Amino acid sequence: MRLADKISNAELEVMRILWREGKPVPFSDIRIELQNTTDWEKSTINTLIRRLADKGVITSQKQNVIYYTPNISEAEYIQAEEKNMLDKLYGGSAKKFVAALCNRGQLSEDDIDELKEFFKMGGSKE
Repeated sequence: MRLADKISNAELEVMRILWREGKPVPFSDIRIELQNTTDWEKSTINTLIRRLADKGVITSQKQNVIYYTPNISEAEYIQAEEKNMLDKLYGGSAKKFVAALCNRGQLSEDDIDELKEFFKMGGSKE
């Protein structure tokens, strides 16, 4: 199973907290933040965390309380999700994806100029 298929949208909200913090996070901190931004109950949040742990995407570590740490980086997740989207919608072709954006007017002239410059530089970010 591909990584992008493993993490649901709800589970992704938990992962975003863990990635942002960059250190082990106790359940209480995750719960407080998610209860402030969603209508999820404690049991729902606990289920999401358990599912992520069962999938091997996060690790738990018991100290005085249980702390959770991601086993994958946000960059790894994004890369897998991008590949999954390209495979699913465009047969794995980035060219078809960019062409679709251009054909639908999703890219501005500035975006296109930046992409041209990006490719001229060999795809390097700097």
